Amino acid sequence: MKTKAVPPAVRRKLEAAARKAAAKAYAPYSRFRVGAAVLAGSGRIYFGCNVENASYGLCMCAERSAILSAVASGESRIGAVAVYTPTREPTSPCGACRQVINEFGPDALVISVCDSDKRLESPLCDLLPDSFGPMNLKRAKR
Repeated sequence: MKTKAVPPAVRRKLEAAARKAAAKAYAPYSRFRVGAAVLAGSGRIYFGCNVENASYGLCMCAERSAILSAVASGESRIGAVAVYTPTREPTSPCGACRQVINEFGPDALVISVCDSDKRLESPLCDLLPDSFGPMNLKRAKR
């Protein structure tokens, strides 16, 4: 699914799902509740939230949570990711999330929204240029 193939109505549904997912976040340490929603290749929307852990390295970002939910449901492609943060400025996905998005949606549209009218919309290739992914492994000599 190409970035241009995500209609405005679907973008709005993704954003709404991301906002709703943030309410389910487990963020007792940072109090930074993040929600994400992904548009899978099937057209279904999956959501996730951040889940913190007292051992900080074991925390799970909302974006990866949503993608893993989609994969656990049998999806293998994503066309868009929406991220909501409870801030005045939109927040873009972290590097680890960008890499996981690349695994399942190298052409995905990434939408970041917040509590103001500000937003960011970028194709993943702008957020993770010259990325390493499945195509690199297919080209490797065996």
